Amino acid sequence: MKTVLAGVHPWRHDLAGCLHACAATLLRFHGIPPLDALGSAWSFYYPPDDYRQEEYYFPCSPGRSLLSALAPYHPVRSQWYQPADAAAGWEQVRARIAAGQPAAVAVDNFYLPFRPAYHDVHANHLIVVYGFDDEAGTARVLDSVPPRFNGDIALTDLTAARDSSNPAEGDRDMFFADQRIGNRWLAAEADSSEPPGRDRVRDHLRRNVSGFAAAVPHQGMAGLRGFLGGMEERLAAGEQVSDELFVVAGTALAVTALHADWLMLGGRAYGEPAWTELGRQVKRIAHHWTAIRIMAALTRSGEVPVGRLRHRHRALLHDQECVLADMAEVS
Repeated sequence: MKTVLAGVHPWRHDLAGCLHACAATLLRFHGIPPLDALGSAWSFYYPPDDYRQEEYYFPCSPGRSLLSALAPYHPVRSQWYQPADAAAGWEQVRARIAAGQPAAVAVDNFYLPFRPAYHDVHANHLIVVYGFDDEAGTARVLDSVPPRFNGDIALTDLTAARDSSNPAEGDRDMFFADQRIGNRWLAAEADSSEPPGRDRVRDHLRRNVSGFAAAVPHQGMAGLRGFLGGMEERLAAGEQVSDELFVVAGTALAVTALHADWLMLGGRAYGEPAWTELGRQVKRIAHHWTAIRIMAALTRSGEVPVGRLRHRHRALLHDQECVLADMAEVS
């Protein structure tokens, strides 16, 4: 049997990773505009010790699936499956595709011939699988992360990547290694979504401002201050924080950058220059997160001391408080 699903398209944002790329592809498959779904919400949530060394890690508040956490203002949901072994995992993914639905599949880049890390670096990555050819022994995969790949690979390679223990074997296996892949795969579902409009944009802005002001543990501005302050305290105490700060900052960077683009798109589409300016301000916050990720990696070798990290954190918090105040006035 051979099946290749239609309607599966690449989508990529320069400041987001494989998670948002795969989510966008699945959302678009269900007829939902990716930027509207992934960019309309802007928030911060991170409970202590939640992070995992996965490129597709995203902190989900209680009761939310991964996709509903990524796109909380849209009628979407998802479910992770972790089968007993590689054979059971492929049987589930193949059945999903045969039923007309693509799947997002966790893999180790070390075993994928099209990744630069092939036989070099272990890293917990996410791709979309949307076809198979039983006779040829291949699977059709889409990886929108550069260098983009959209084509067939041998099932043996995909199986090795899905079933990898993803070991951290050397100094180059950082950030996304030492977290077993476990043949995990993600199924996404979506209902029909209300079309974008000026009133919806204003509503989302109000909800975002309210969320940052909420007195909820590990959430909003209070949660952000607590997270950044905790990183400073732990680094000052001699603790290794580079991986956790790098991974969590990556989720915040993606959410912030997508929200900036969503705002600027809305400003142009609805003739609201104030939204366009908000988008520029939010993009400045994204640049702070980019710097923090770089600095996080350099804390490992001691090149970035706690004082320098604290200075960048304070700049981010100040600029974010300013943009939220402006957002409250506009909405």
